[in-house]
Amino acid sequence: MYNPPAFREDRPDVLGQIIRAARLALLVSAAADGGAPDATHLPMTFVPDEGPHGTLVGHVAKANPHWRGLAAAGVARAIFAGPEAYVSPSLYPSKQEHGRVVPTWNYVAVHAIGPVEVVEDATRLHAIVTSLTDRHEAKRATPWAVSDAPDTFVAAQLKGIVGIVLRIETLIGKRKLSQNRAEPDRAGVMAGLAESDEAADRAVAEAMRGGSSVSGG
Repeated sequence: MYNPPAFREDRPDVLGQIIRAARLALLVSAAADGGAPDATHLPMTFVPDEGPHGTLVGHVAKANPHWRGLAAAGVARAIFAGPEAYVSPSLYPSKQEHGRVVPTWNYVAVHAIGPVEVVEDATRLHAIVTSLTDRHEAKRATPWAVSDAPDTFVAAQLKGIVGIVLRIETLIGKRKLSQNRAEPDRAGVMAGLAESDEAADRAVAEAMRGGSSVSGG
């Protein structure tokens, strides 16, 4: 990922917040046949206290051939996208001064890279599914649990998936939030996006202010 110094985010706590807020990852690895890289969208649970930079855990359908490519490649990249928004030159006060402005895009992203393990053991798969379910059901008034389903049914479902464990060795964070603009232009972008009808635009304005969990200040 191209990442100029002005936009780099290296703080582990902020990177962890971005990963948890994004929820859905794009998992990419080299194709077994040497063709275009394989990619799968899947939720992954971030375990910060395992490995150099933590561990990502998820699962894919056994019918998805990507897991065989992952096993062969041995390494993968998980991409987490945060808030993003188009930035119009009209939001810059400097447009009125000299007109030397162009459109851009503000966004937040984290790439996690490391060795990947494919898990087929039923006990470990059950733990992976339980952890993921508990995390996303936690805020519900009446959370559903894996144990709510019959054991035989769960066991049958586990036969149709494969676990993925990525131990993060390299963590790359990027917060492109107009840091390279003069303060009046940055303020103009924040104000303009905050007034947008698009929730994604308002989320970027909040990140620029440092008021969201994915902004880091």
